[in-house]
Amino acid sequence: MNIVFAGTPAFAVPSLEALRAASHTILAVYTQPDRPAGRGRKLTESPIKQFAKQRGLTLRQPAELGGEAENLARLNPDVMVVIAYGLILPAAILEIPKHGCINVHASLLPRWRGAAPIPRAIEAGDSVTGISIMQIDAGLDTGPVLARAQIPIRDSDTAQTLHDRLAQLGAQTLVTTLEKLERANVRPQPQDEALACYARKLRKNEAPIDWSQSALTLHRKVRALNPWPVASTTFKGKGLRLWEVGPLDTAAGTAAPGTVLSAQAGGIQVQTGEGILTVTRLQAEGGRPLAAADFLNGTPMAPGDRLE
Repeated sequence: MNIVFAGTPAFAVPSLEALRAASHTILAVYTQPDRPAGRGRKLTESPIKQFAKQRGLTLRQPAELGGEAENLARLNPDVMVVIAYGLILPAAILEIPKHGCINVHASLLPRWRGAAPIPRAIEAGDSVTGISIMQIDAGLDTGPVLARAQIPIRDSDTAQTLHDRLAQLGAQTLVTTLEKLERANVRPQPQDEALACYARKLRKNEAPIDWSQSALTLHRKVRALNPWPVASTTFKGKGLRLWEVGPLDTAAGTAAPGTVLSAQAGGIQVQTGEGILTVTRLQAEGGRPLAAADFLNGTPMAPGDRLE
């Protein structure tokens, strides 16, 4: 098929790579303009732009799509594939491709429409998630679903590990769906509005830990906020970021929430409002993420210490 691809972050790269491997023709790649990033706020190319440049693909980076209808019509694509692009497609563009515009979304729609479906699924304690291939309409992730693929959410999954697994699943599901679409062997399924929920964008102010919450809630939160914005607390007046946690421990305790119960190489156990949270990877202010054993070598911590 002749395809126009629109995407920006790393999540979209495996799908673009899979489309090329499946011998589809990539007429053009659309991605967001370069943005400032990092401490130096240096203009940075998106992962999709980097990939497209390396493969010699035609690249376009408009600040908005309002003026692109004529360019896209000239390309005469069979389909436009959109993955975490970051711009809303005007109605005029939705009508251009022969098979319309389709989206690879990282949830089992209609659950977790919106910007942050992966961390919100972990935070909510969902046991499964997956990929939905959706026909784009004028709403926010409201179009009919062409295909779904499901995977379990593991108790050890972070938003990053789940992101990586879903990116690969999305690529596989996209290629299979396009094969069926080409043969007119796809039956779009309308979404059940009664089952819809919204995955709001992550904010920095979600990072601080409230130790009065349960170990179960905090276990999910730490995993959901990795790799951004990363759960945080303070120790002796200095910031501490919590990257990874061990298996959930629901044992009861009498210590005040935030009290360190033990600090060993295998993890730092902290009393919560209900149960014990074991932190296995953390980062001191100004430092880098370290396994608990390495962290304790540089930052001594003992039973009775408090995390605030």
